[in-house]
Amino acid sequence: MESIKTHILSNGITVVHRQVIHTEISHLGIMLDIGSRDENETNQGLAHFWEHMAFKGTQKKNNLQIINRLEVIGGELNAYTTKEKICFHASVLSPHYERALELLSDITFNSTFPEKELEKERFVILEEMAMYYDNPEDAIQDDFDEVLFPNHSLGYNILGVQQTVSNFQPSDLRKFIDEHLDTHRIVVSSIGKLSHHKVFQWAEKHLGGIAKKSNLKQRVIPKPNAPLEKKIKRGMSQSQVAIGRQSFEILHPDRLAFFMIINLLGGPGMNSMLNVSVREKHGLVYNIDASFTSYMDSGFWAIYFGTEPNQVNKALKLIGKEMNKLKEKTLSPAQLQKIKSQLKGQLAMAEEGNLNFMLMMAKSLLDREKIESLEEIFQQIDAISPQKVQELSNQMFQEDQISRLIFEP
Repeated sequence: MESIKTHILSNGITVVHRQVIHTEISHLGIMLDIGSRDENETNQGLAHFWEHMAFKGTQKKNNLQIINRLEVIGGELNAYTTKEKICFHASVLSPHYERALELLSDITFNSTFPEKELEKERFVILEEMAMYYDNPEDAIQDDFDEVLFPNHSLGYNILGVQQTVSNFQPSDLRKFIDEHLDTHRIVVSSIGKLSHHKVFQWAEKHLGGIAKKSNLKQRVIPKPNAPLEKKIKRGMSQSQVAIGRQSFEILHPDRLAFFMIINLLGGPGMNSMLNVSVREKHGLVYNIDASFTSYMDSGFWAIYFGTEPNQVNKALKLIGKEMNKLKEKTLSPAQLQKIKSQLKGQLAMAEEGNLNFMLMMAKSLLDREKIESLEEIFQQIDAISPQKVQELSNQMFQEDQISRLIFEP
């Protein structure tokens, strides 16, 4: 990709920029290879707490100055935490790019974690946890992680648990950062009309002085889990159901092929197998989704749906029937071509959004050390055979290897 160039600062931080001439908006972010899986049992939720506290004060700015810094020029400042990443990002008109980069650098590396603000944010996060608990559609997804990755940090809720969040102190945040920050595992990503030279020049100015730091941490690889069925009583009218199992890591050669299978089975298209069968033909659910998530050393697929308690078994049988279709019969060339075309279109539309593309570049460099073009991905999709689809379906959809979590009224 000629419009994408990278530059590595002397402290190891990677800067990547894609020049897009026809936009007036710049999107930029700082992504760190740190997430909730780097926590332990006693500090669950600390990565997410850090993300929140980064906005509460630095050596130069208080919390109000931080939140107003971009808002007053019509920009946006945001952040998120995942199992393996923390990202601070901003969107601004291109003339304000340096202002946004300075702010992102400041909150990422110079946060002071004032105790007064920490107590306020503790309450906010506890309220966020309560809100998720009150929404069973969200809560079951978090709880299912623990079913699939028992006794492992990939099973932790990103928000943490009430006991740990209630006890965090500024020293805990500083220790966590010191133990996990590695400047060689940080990517500054941006997209906009500015030249590569100007972006790299500002990156040197605002991030080149960050002290070089290395951390040779070794993440614990999750063990394969035995299939488990778990039922929990919750105060609600519907049953919420999650089924799935561990699957392929990010660099696994079959990852893209299996992603296509999951997309066919229950992806965002209204013509997905599960949506057509369970919703359209039988009217058992309002939503049914299949997803596939990959980590550096593991992954999982899952199907989520809600239905009346007396319809759970029927819905599960229908899901099993659709899986068996993929296991028992190879797709025809015409069917496979349709599936590939649909996936290509979805990926192309996702890439069209500049904010998503900026975030994708950062994650790809951290996870793969490269950015694949759409053309390269399309070539990999074209190479998927009907035999591979059937082989992976038989491997991943073995009924005796699938775990279930059911929230019952």
